Amino acid sequence: MARSPLETEELWQRFHDVVNMTSRELVDWLGVQADLDAPRPGPVERAQLGDAVVGILGKRRTDLTDDDLDAMRKVIEVVETETDGVTKEQILSDERRRHRLMTVGHDPFREAE
Repeated sequence: MARSPLETEELWQRFHDVVNMTSRELVDWLGVQADLDAPRPGPVERAQLGDAVVGILGKRRTDLTDDDLDAMRKVIEVVETETDGVTKEQILSDERRRHRLMTVGHDPFREAE
């Protein structure tokens, strides 16, 4: 799929806005997280997406593949779906939601900068 530099730049920025964990933090989290039953996305898909996030965090924008861009879009979708219309207090008190978010690199306890 052809992509313009502007589209890639916008996606890169949105991805880095929602992913607020470092690759090291995410690797640690993926290695120790509890397996909570969560309907969306499934445990295997979440782990694969989390692994993709770790890979993307280690890349330069110019090195992104189409698969990376697809994963970035999915991460943005997961974070937006889990947080839209929900208060911060609701997010922080819902352990399953927090786990789903952290598995894709978004720590809801971390304040937005």
